[in-house]
Amino acid sequence: MKKKKKVFIDGAIGPDFIAESIAKHQTKKEIGAHEIFLGQVRADQKGTGIVQAIEFSAHEEMAEEKLSEIRELAFDKFNLSCMHVYHSINKVEAGQICFYVFASSAHRKDCREAVSWLVDTIKKEVPIFGKEILENGQHHWKSNTEVL
Repeated sequence: MKKKKKVFIDGAIGPDFIAESIAKHQTKKEIGAHEIFLGQVRADQKGTGIVQAIEFSAHEEMAEEKLSEIRELAFDKFNLSCMHVYHSINKVEAGQICFYVFASSAHRKDCREAVSWLVDTIKKEVPIFGKEILENGQHHWKSNTEVL
């Protein structure tokens, strides 16, 4: 079993963090492909207001345990060299990155399929909750309608 990795990042996932994590893989010469998914907070119209930010919450220990299970399944299901998953916790403004999935493999098909599967599985199974904060002060609880 692979070791559990820290998944949650306080606030937005910045471009420097993403660039650094990609750059670290230059020394791994068996890798031929990387696939990346970046989830960004959208300024959607919700009822009478526009989403200004999302405040993410989770029972972190439970969510990290589930993410560890999903990680193991991904390594069993796809021929990956490595994989990283990060999700924001707390407030992330519209336009900022809140979800980052990065997989590497010898060939592009493996990591491309893995990232698509990972994003859908995480959205469906991991207890991470998003409260959409509107510009007018109201809020709505986010639902992942794409994977329900």
